[in-house]
Amino acid sequence: MPLFKDKWWYSTGLILILSLFSFLLIPAIVAIALYIIQLINRKKVISILREDELVNTPIKEKQEMLLELGRRIEEKNTELEEKNTILSDKNALIQNVIKETEDSIRIENKATIEDAELQAKRIVEEANESLRAVVEKTAEYQSNISGLTVEYEALEKEVNRYKKQARKFKSEVTGLKNFDQRFPHTINFEKVESSIQEIEDTLNKDSLLGTVIRLYLHSDNSKELRSLSNATNKEIKNVLEKYEDRYTTKGNKTIYSLMIIGLQAEMQLLLFQLRYNKLEESVQSVKDIITKYLAICGNGNQAILPTITKFLTEIEPLYVELLNIEYKYYVYREREKEEQRLIKEQMKQEALERKQLAEERKKLEKEEQKFEIEMNRNKELLELETDQEKIQQLLDRLTELESQMKNINDKKEEIASLSLGKAGYVYVISNLGSFGDEMFKIGMTRRMVPQDRIDELGDASVPFKFDVHAMIFSDDAVGLEQKLHSILNERRVNKVNYRKEFFKTNLDSLREIVEEIDPTVEFVTTMLAEEYNQTLSIENSVVA
Repeated sequence: MPLFKDKWWYSTGLILILSLFSFLLIPAIVAIALYIIQLINRKKVISILREDELVNTPIKEKQEMLLELGRRIEEKNTELEEKNTILSDKNALIQNVIKETEDSIRIENKATIEDAELQAKRIVEEANESLRAVVEKTAEYQSNISGLTVEYEALEKEVNRYKKQARKFKSEVTGLKNFDQRFPHTINFEKVESSIQEIEDTLNKDSLLGTVIRLYLHSDNSKELRSLSNATNKEIKNVLEKYEDRYTTKGNKTIYSLMIIGLQAEMQLLLFQLRYNKLEESVQSVKDIITKYLAICGNGNQAILPTITKFLTEIEPLYVELLNIEYKYYVYREREKEEQRLIKEQMKQEALERKQLAEERKKLEKEEQKFEIEMNRNKELLELETDQEKIQQLLDRLTELESQMKNINDKKEEIASLSLGKAGYVYVISNLGSFGDEMFKIGMTRRMVPQDRIDELGDASVPFKFDVHAMIFSDDAVGLEQKLHSILNERRVNKVNYRKEFFKTNLDSLREIVEEIDPTVEFVTTMLAEEYNQTLSIENSVVA
């Protein structure tokens, strides 16, 4: 009898293959059905084989084989159950990771919203504070305007009063002249001379030679300027007294006194009308006044012309000095305005930089949360993983994540330092193509990336980009910048507008100053000026 062999569709191999997929319902049912069919067919064969004693032994062997196969099937089923358990654990882990990610995103969104609300509240408070300052300043200006208006109205009334008095005196003088011409013998000259003497005794020399109305000058309100003005006026008084003694006749003395009164009045008007950026015009007006008086004297008494010429030539620089002293007030005031504008600009820049730092901090916190989630997930996978290759990959990834977390913490510390208010970068830059090789800008920025500020300065307002010679980080960048500006103050290009932070010096001396303050600074002495040099090369090639 030939050896028994199962048909392929219910063979043991096929049943084993289907058993491997027993975690799926249909393959399990099919495997059981085929297994039953196999057993039925084998029972038929066994019943046939039992009839023949010669095949009893092979039947026993086959039975043992069947038992072995049944045992192996049970082992495979057990193994499949274990793998199903592991798979379900992994699915649970995935669900946990998804849940944790969703929770972290929810927390992050909530934190972002709260931060945005705080930021909006802070911006509103700052805006209200700025508005209050503007309102207070406006009220102050209105108060000053009201005071000046009252003062102006009072002066206008006083001028009108003097005009009326002048018209009255003119008619009286005309009447007296007519009376003198018609009745010369009736005037009591002794009484007139006595009255004049009483007036001279009442008024001192300054009152006689000065103006009746003294206009308000800004130098009167400054101790320093008042001291300088008094010293110059004392020199003017000495010159007036010196030349007064040179006139012996009453007529010449009268002419001299009237000329001095006219000069003093015109100088009062010039000083009163002086404005910022009008110094040269006022100085020219002094020269024009002196020239006018010389011309008048030249057409008059030739005997006193040399003395008058010498006097006017000597008094002119003193009047110009008075103008310069009064002009210092306008320079100081303009400087204060520039300082206020600079402070406002700095506040605006600081607000922008604080906003950028806050945005950068948010980005870092988001990255930090993502890295933490990934690190925790990898640690959990590492505890469950048995494959050595995958374990090594997880360890490498954890090392990489730890390095990235360290970088984030370093950046957060830097942001915290920059957020303190004074910390930042002081930069030294030049622009060979725009300003030459002896012009440098020294400024300060709180940007996380200071080069961004340099790039902004090199925008469309200048034809070429700036070269960076030094970039100094300091916890007190404001103080460091002020110290450099103070050392280089004599070399400042614009001595009025301090926002123009340009200084005329050379690289070597500038490097010595910077290295003396901070020896660790890397100072670049080369002016690359790439765009400028490329432009020159193009121009030379076109000419060639």
